[in-house]
Amino acid sequence: MLELKNICYEVEEKKEILHDINLKIDDRFIAITGPNGGGKSTLAKIIAGIITPTSGQIILDGEDITGKSITERANAGISFAFQQPVRFKGLTVKDLLTLAAGKNTSVSEACQILSEVGLCARDYVNREVNASLSGGELKRIEIAMIIARGTKLSIFDEPEAGIDLWSFNSLIKVFEKMYEQNKGSILIISHQERILNIADKIVVIANGQVANEGKREEILPSLLAGTEYSTCDALKG
Repeated sequence: MLELKNICYEVEEKKEILHDINLKIDDRFIAITGPNGGGKSTLAKIIAGIITPTSGQIILDGEDITGKSITERANAGISFAFQQPVRFKGLTVKDLLTLAAGKNTSVSEACQILSEVGLCARDYVNREVNASLSGGELKRIEIAMIIARGTKLSIFDEPEAGIDLWSFNSLIKVFEKMYEQNKGSILIISHQERILNIADKIVVIANGQVANEGKREEILPSLLAGTEYSTCDALKG
């Protein structure tokens, strides 16, 4: 279980981005949503260790990881997928899956993982991760890396960003499959109704604070009705 205690984050000139965030993340599939600029992506990066909070604690399975680096958190079982996946010129898809798994990955193992994210292994296993790949392909390869790692907590920051509708529809199916097979927790930052609709728990972040949280069936109706936060048009899909 991940627990955030009194997390605050300020930038230069004392501008507060997050204020007194308290959350327990122990459901299998958690979606964080809310208006643009509310602090959602900042919170995800704080959990992953990309950003250090100004104050507060981050507890993972009873251990304080607030001061731990990205690498240490990754070793502790946290994975993070960026809005825009990184391209690795000179590395193949199989190379990345081997790095993610932390062990030598055979071609057959790489093929099995790629098939789980809907990619034809024959076309991708030896392909270089460069500009020739589309946004949707990169997203699925990044998800394949997280599957290869098999971590306690997998974080996805707006996975729908920059991809077309067909790729998004495919991603939804991948997340549904991850939900069925993953033994850890999945945390997704998203505005998309179709992603929120498959979450166990929804957390609404607005103005740097937790505006609401609860089971999907409790929170989603008010989001769709536009009563949850004023910029409800941010909820797309």
